[in-house]
Amino acid sequence: MLSPSRHVIANAFTIDVEDYFQVSALAPYIPRDQWDETPCRVERNVDRILQLLDEAGAKATFFTLGWIAERYPQLVRRVADHGHEVASHGYQHERASELDRGAFLADIQLAKAVLEDVAGTAVNGYRAPSFSINGANDWAFDCLAEAGYRYSSSIYPIRHDHYGMPDAPRFPYQSRERLLEVPITTMRLLNRNWPAGGGGYFRLMPYAMSKWLIRRVNETDGQPAIFYFHPWELDPEQPRVPGIDAKTRFRHYVNLHRTEDRLRQLLRDFRWDRVDRVFLGETVTA
Repeated sequence: MLSPSRHVIANAFTIDVEDYFQVSALAPYIPRDQWDETPCRVERNVDRILQLLDEAGAKATFFTLGWIAERYPQLVRRVADHGHEVASHGYQHERASELDRGAFLADIQLAKAVLEDVAGTAVNGYRAPSFSINGANDWAFDCLAEAGYRYSSSIYPIRHDHYGMPDAPRFPYQSRERLLEVPITTMRLLNRNWPAGGGGYFRLMPYAMSKWLIRRVNETDGQPAIFYFHPWELDPEQPRVPGIDAKTRFRHYVNLHRTEDRLRQLLRDFRWDRVDRVFLGETVTA
Protein backbone atom coordinates (compact mmCIF):
# COMPACT_ATOMS: atom_id res chain seq x y z
CA MET A 1 0.00 0.00 0.00
CA LEU A 2 1.46 3.36 -1.04
CA SER A 3 1.84 6.10 1.54
CA PRO A 4 -0.68 8.97 1.20
CA SER A 5 2.29 11.38 1.28
CA ARG A 6 3.80 9.94 -1.88
CA HIS A 7 4.68 12.82 -4.22
CA VAL A 8 3.37 13.14 -7.76
CA ILE A 9 6.80 13.93 -9.20
CA ALA A 10 8.65 10.84 -10.43
CA ASN A 11 12.18 10.39 -9.11
CA ALA A 12 14.80 7.98 -10.48
CA PHE A 13 15.66 4.92 -8.39
CA THR A 14 19.04 3.41 -9.33
CA ILE A 15 21.15 0.46 -8.26
CA ASP A 16 24.88 0.05 -8.96
CA VAL A 17 25.10 -3.70 -9.50
CA GLU A 18 28.43 -4.83 -8.10
CA ASP A 19 29.27 -7.26 -5.32
CA TYR A 20 30.74 -6.39 -1.93
CA PHE A 21 34.29 -7.39 -2.93
CA GLN A 22 34.24 -5.14 -6.03
CA VAL A 23 33.92 -1.87 -4.14
CA SER A 24 36.70 0.59 -5.01
CA ALA A 25 37.64 1.13 -1.35
CA LEU A 26 38.29 -2.62 -0.97
CA ALA A 27 40.47 -2.88 -4.09
CA PRO A 28 43.72 -2.82 -2.06
CA TYR A 29 42.50 -5.86 -0.10
CA ILE A 30 40.79 -7.96 -2.82
CA PRO A 31 42.58 -7.73 -6.20
CA ARG A 32 40.66 -8.46 -9.40
CA ASP A 33 42.54 -11.70 -9.99
CA GLN A 34 40.84 -13.05 -6.82
CA TRP A 35 37.28 -12.11 -7.83
CA ASP A 36 36.49 -15.46 -9.42
CA GLU A 37 37.56 -17.24 -6.23
CA THR A 38 35.48 -15.01 -3.93
CA PRO A 39 31.93 -16.13 -3.01
CA CYS A 40 29.37 -13.95 -4.81
CA ARG A 41 26.22 -12.68 -3.12
CA VAL A 42 24.99 -10.32 -5.81
CA GLU A 43 22.31 -12.65 -7.18
CA ARG A 44 20.41 -13.10 -3.91
CA ASN A 45 20.70 -9.39 -3.15
CA VAL A 46 19.42 -8.23 -6.55
CA ASP A 47 16.53 -10.69 -6.31
CA ARG A 48 15.64 -9.12 -2.96
CA ILE A 49 15.67 -5.67 -4.56
CA LEU A 50 13.42 -6.90 -7.36
CA GLN A 51 10.99 -8.15 -4.74
CA LEU A 52 10.99 -4.78 -2.94
CA LEU A 53 10.35 -2.95 -6.21
CA ASP A 54 7.55 -5.33 -7.14
CA GLU A 55 5.91 -4.82 -3.75
CA ALA A 56 6.03 -1.04 -4.23
CA GLY A 57 4.98 -1.09 -7.88
CA ALA A 58 8.11 0.87 -8.76
CA LYS A 59 10.60 0.67 -11.62
CA ALA A 60 14.34 1.33 -11.47
CA THR A 61 17.58 1.51 -13.43
CA PHE A 62 20.26 -1.12 -12.72
CA PHE A 63 23.77 0.14 -13.61
CA THR A 64 25.39 -3.27 -14.04
CA LEU A 65 28.97 -4.44 -14.44
CA GLY A 66 29.68 -6.39 -17.62
CA TRP A 67 31.63 -8.81 -15.39
CA ILE A 68 28.42 -9.55 -13.47
CA ALA A 69 26.34 -9.91 -16.65
CA GLU A 70 28.71 -12.52 -18.10
CA ARG A 71 28.60 -14.66 -14.96
CA TYR A 72 24.93 -14.15 -14.04
CA PRO A 73 23.11 -13.64 -17.35
CA GLN A 74 19.80 -14.93 -15.98
CA LEU A 75 19.94 -12.27 -13.27
CA VAL A 76 20.26 -9.50 -15.84
CA ARG A 77 17.41 -11.00 -17.85
CA ARG A 78 15.23 -11.05 -14.74
CA VAL A 79 15.90 -7.34 -14.26
CA ALA A 80 14.83 -6.62 -17.85
CA ASP A 81 11.85 -9.00 -17.67
CA HIS A 82 10.56 -7.13 -14.61
CA GLY A 83 10.43 -3.95 -16.70
CA HIS A 84 13.50 -2.26 -15.25
CA GLU A 85 16.20 -0.49 -17.23
CA VAL A 86 19.54 -2.24 -17.71
CA ALA A 87 22.39 0.28 -17.89
CA SER A 88 26.19 0.10 -17.80
CA HIS A 89 28.57 0.45 -14.86
CA GLY A 90 31.59 -0.41 -17.00
CA TYR A 91 33.02 -3.89 -17.43
CA GLN A 92 35.01 -4.59 -14.24
CA HIS A 93 34.65 -1.51 -12.05
CA GLU A 94 37.76 0.34 -13.16
CA ARG A 95 37.69 4.03 -12.33
CA ALA A 96 37.53 6.23 -15.41
CA SER A 97 40.17 8.46 -13.82
CA GLU A 98 42.66 5.56 -13.79
CA LEU A 99 42.27 4.70 -17.50
CA ASP A 100 43.58 6.47 -20.56
CA ARG A 101 41.20 7.43 -23.32
CA GLY A 102 41.67 4.27 -25.38
CA ALA A 103 41.27 1.92 -22.43
CA PHE A 104 38.18 3.75 -21.22
CA LEU A 105 36.53 3.62 -24.63
CA ALA A 106 37.27 -0.10 -24.91
CA ASP A 107 35.81 -0.71 -21.42
CA ILE A 108 32.52 1.10 -22.03
CA GLN A 109 32.10 -0.46 -25.48
CA LEU A 110 32.68 -3.96 -24.11
CA ALA A 111 30.29 -3.44 -21.20
CA LYS A 112 27.58 -2.08 -23.50
CA ALA A 113 27.94 -4.99 -25.93
CA VAL A 114 27.85 -7.62 -23.17
CA LEU A 115 24.83 -6.10 -21.44
CA GLU A 116 22.85 -5.66 -24.64
CA ASP A 117 23.57 -9.21 -25.70
CA VAL A 118 22.53 -10.63 -22.33
CA ALA A 119 19.52 -8.39 -21.63
CA GLY A 120 18.22 -8.23 -25.19
CA THR A 121 17.56 -4.51 -24.78
CA ALA A 122 19.32 -1.30 -25.74
CA VAL A 123 21.71 0.08 -23.12
CA ASN A 124 21.44 3.87 -23.09
CA GLY A 125 22.90 4.80 -19.72
CA TYR A 126 26.30 4.67 -18.01
CA ARG A 127 27.58 5.42 -14.52
CA ALA A 128 31.30 5.66 -13.87
CA PRO A 129 32.57 3.56 -10.95
CA SER A 130 33.05 5.82 -7.93
CA PHE A 131 31.79 8.84 -9.92
CA SER A 132 35.25 9.00 -11.47
CA ILE A 133 34.66 11.49 -14.28
CA ASN A 134 35.89 14.96 -13.39
CA GLY A 135 37.47 18.06 -14.87
CA ALA A 136 40.75 16.24 -15.49
CA ASN A 137 39.18 13.55 -17.70
CA ASP A 138 36.07 15.13 -19.20
CA TRP A 139 37.16 13.57 -22.52
CA ALA A 140 35.27 10.59 -21.10
CA PHE A 141 32.04 12.28 -22.21
CA ASP A 142 33.31 12.27 -25.81
CA CYS A 143 33.96 8.53 -25.49
CA LEU A 144 30.48 7.88 -24.09
CA ALA A 145 28.87 9.75 -26.96
CA GLU A 146 31.06 7.87 -29.45
CA ALA A 147 30.07 4.53 -27.87
CA GLY A 148 26.39 5.32 -28.36
CA TYR A 149 25.28 6.09 -24.82
CA ARG A 150 22.46 8.61 -24.51
CA TYR A 151 23.06 9.63 -20.93
CA SER A 152 25.56 9.39 -18.09
CA SER A 153 25.05 9.61 -14.33
CA SER A 154 28.69 9.91 -13.35
CA ILE A 155 28.94 13.25 -11.54
CA TYR A 156 28.30 13.85 -7.86
CA PRO A 157 28.43 17.64 -7.22
CA ILE A 158 29.84 17.40 -3.67
CA ARG A 159 33.18 17.48 -1.90
CA HIS A 160 34.37 14.00 -0.95
CA ASP A 161 37.77 12.49 -0.34
CA HIS A 162 37.32 9.90 -3.12
CA TYR A 163 35.20 11.70 -5.72
CA GLY A 164 33.06 14.74 -6.45
CA MET A 165 32.80 17.85 -8.61
CA PRO A 166 31.27 20.47 -6.28
CA ASP A 167 31.15 23.12 -9.01
CA ALA A 168 29.28 20.94 -11.52
CA PRO A 169 25.61 21.67 -12.28
CA ARG A 170 23.25 20.11 -9.75
CA PHE A 171 20.64 19.09 -12.28
CA PRO A 172 20.74 17.40 -15.73
CA TYR A 173 22.72 19.16 -18.45
CA GLN A 174 24.05 18.40 -21.92
CA SER A 175 27.66 17.36 -21.40
CA ARG A 176 27.93 16.74 -25.15
CA GLU A 177 25.56 17.32 -28.05
CA ARG A 178 24.13 13.80 -27.88
CA LEU A 179 24.82 13.04 -24.21
CA LEU A 180 22.87 14.10 -21.13
CA GLU A 181 24.60 14.12 -17.75
CA VAL A 182 22.30 13.36 -14.80
CA PRO A 183 24.17 14.24 -11.58
CA ILE A 184 23.40 12.52 -8.30
CA THR A 185 21.00 14.65 -6.28
CA THR A 186 22.22 17.31 -3.87
CA MET A 187 20.54 20.04 -1.86
CA ARG A 188 21.94 23.58 -1.83
CA LEU A 189 22.24 25.03 1.67
CA LEU A 190 24.66 27.57 3.23
CA ASN A 191 26.49 28.02 -0.10
CA ARG A 192 27.31 24.34 -0.27
CA ASN A 193 25.91 21.22 -1.93
CA TRP A 194 24.78 18.53 0.52
CA PRO A 195 24.41 14.87 -0.52
CA ALA A 196 20.77 13.88 -1.00
CA GLY A 197 21.03 10.98 -3.43
CA GLY A 198 21.72 7.93 -1.32
CA GLY A 199 24.81 5.74 -1.17
CA GLY A 200 26.62 5.54 2.14
CA TYR A 201 24.95 8.75 3.31
CA PHE A 202 21.58 6.96 3.23
CA ARG A 203 22.91 4.43 5.73
CA LEU A 204 24.73 7.00 7.86
CA MET A 205 21.98 9.61 8.23
CA PRO A 206 18.62 9.03 9.93
CA TYR A 207 15.96 8.14 7.38
CA ALA A 208 13.99 11.30 8.21
CA MET A 209 16.92 13.37 6.94
CA SER A 210 17.05 11.56 3.59
CA LYS A 211 13.31 11.97 3.20
CA TRP A 212 13.49 15.68 3.98
CA LEU A 213 16.33 16.26 1.51
CA ILE A 214 14.57 14.53 -1.38
CA ARG A 215 11.27 16.25 -0.59
CA ARG A 216 13.01 19.62 -0.55
CA VAL A 217 14.55 19.01 -3.99
CA ASN A 218 11.14 17.96 -5.32
CA GLU A 219 9.19 20.82 -3.77
CA THR A 220 11.66 23.72 -3.57
CA ASP A 221 13.74 23.10 -6.68
CA GLY A 222 10.86 21.49 -8.57
CA GLN A 223 13.23 18.80 -9.82
CA PRO A 224 13.17 15.00 -9.77
CA ALA A 225 15.80 13.37 -7.59
CA ILE A 226 18.12 10.54 -8.58
CA PHE A 227 18.88 8.08 -5.79
CA TYR A 228 21.43 5.24 -5.78
CA PHE A 229 22.62 2.35 -3.64
CA HIS A 230 24.34 -1.04 -4.05
CA PRO A 231 22.97 -4.58 -3.60
CA TRP A 232 25.52 -5.34 -0.88
CA GLU A 233 24.13 -2.48 1.22
CA LEU A 234 21.09 -4.55 2.25
CA ASP A 235 23.18 -7.61 3.10
CA PRO A 236 24.32 -7.43 6.74
CA GLU A 237 25.43 -11.06 6.60
CA GLN A 238 28.05 -10.50 3.89
CA PRO A 239 31.55 -11.79 4.71
CA ARG A 240 33.74 -9.34 6.63
CA VAL A 241 36.95 -8.48 4.80
CA PRO A 242 39.89 -8.83 7.22
CA GLY A 243 42.60 -6.23 7.70
CA ILE A 244 40.81 -3.20 6.28
CA ASP A 245 41.44 0.25 7.76
CA ALA A 246 39.02 1.76 10.26
CA LYS A 247 37.55 4.39 7.92
CA THR A 248 36.80 1.85 5.19
CA ARG A 249 35.36 -0.59 7.72
CA PHE A 250 33.02 2.06 9.11
CA ARG A 251 31.90 3.33 5.71
CA HIS A 252 31.26 -0.11 4.30
CA TYR A 253 29.49 -1.76 7.23
CA VAL A 254 27.65 1.04 9.06
CA ASN A 255 23.91 0.36 9.39
CA LEU A 256 23.71 -2.46 6.84
CA HIS A 257 21.01 -4.01 9.00
CA ARG A 258 18.82 -0.91 8.59
CA THR A 259 19.05 -0.49 4.80
CA GLU A 260 16.25 -2.80 3.70
CA ASP A 261 13.63 -1.24 5.98
CA ARG A 262 14.74 2.25 4.96
CA LEU A 263 14.48 1.35 1.28
CA ARG A 264 11.02 -0.05 1.82
CA GLN A 265 9.95 3.21 3.46
CA LEU A 266 11.60 5.29 0.72
CA LEU A 267 9.67 3.38 -1.93
CA ARG A 268 6.44 4.16 -0.05
CA ASP A 269 7.16 7.86 0.47
CA PHE A 270 8.05 8.86 -3.10
CA ARG A 271 7.23 7.91 -6.66
CA TRP A 272 10.08 6.10 -8.42
CA ASP A 273 10.84 5.16 -12.02
CA ARG A 274 13.66 4.42 -14.46
CA VAL A 275 16.25 7.06 -15.38
CA ASP A 276 15.43 6.88 -19.09
CA ARG A 277 11.75 7.66 -18.39
CA VAL A 278 12.35 10.37 -15.82
CA PHE A 279 15.12 12.27 -17.60
CA LEU A 280 14.98 11.40 -21.30
CA GLY A 281 11.41 12.54 -21.77
CA GLU A 282 9.84 9.13 -22.30
CA THR A 283 6.33 8.43 -21.00
CA VAL A 284 6.28 7.49 -17.32
CA THR A 285 3.91 4.63 -16.55
CA ALA A 286 2.10 4.29 -13.27
